[in-house]
Amino acid sequence: MNELSPGFHGRPRTPSGPRLPPGQYLTTGFPVLSAGPTPTVTEARWRFTIETETGAERVWTWAEMLALPQEDVRADIHCVTRWSKFDTRWRGVSLDVLLDGIETEADYALAYSYGGYSTNLPLADLTGGKAWLVHAYGGEPLEPEHGGPARLLVPHLYFWKSAKWLKSLRLTTRHIAGFWETDGYHDYGDPWREQRLQGD
Repeated sequence: MNELSPGFHGRPRTPSGPRLPPGQYLTTGFPVLSAGPTPTVTEARWRFTIETETGAERVWTWAEMLALPQEDVRADIHCVTRWSKFDTRWRGVSLDVLLDGIETEADYALAYSYGGYSTNLPLADLTGGKAWLVHAYGGEPLEPEHGGPARLLVPHLYFWKSAKWLKSLRLTTRHIAGFWETDGYHDYGDPWREQRLQGD
């Protein structure tokens, strides 16, 4: 199994509070951690696809995505490497909007990124106002190092579940491990239960 990044153990513990999960410390910066190089994805080339378990697909271009109802989201985020950042500000489209009208019996989703990254999530964690496809951060277009042009935002789970450079969602009826999950990270990743690694 790959070693966790150096930031995983090297920070003092900040006392937990109502917004800070156990084992986390607050940062005012926005650390950049990625499993590989930052892909170059232009808005003209960008497409987002949802594929159901039957192989049916729905595809959005950049312009079509921007034409959907947009939301401003303020959320605390928590990285598995132990940093947390409060009151991050995003803009994007709720996954409820994108999934509306899609017929599926799936219980799971596998998020795929431009660049080859993937991560798995229960479909229930992408619905009910809990997840967004975001394209702006702090009032500005989302920078490539933070997942631009668009990334998944699932703030109630560790941030590796919020896949950068989102390309597609594959809906499945069975659990399929993603990139880090295959390498020993927890399948769910609840920061309040410190679900960093399998067995946590």
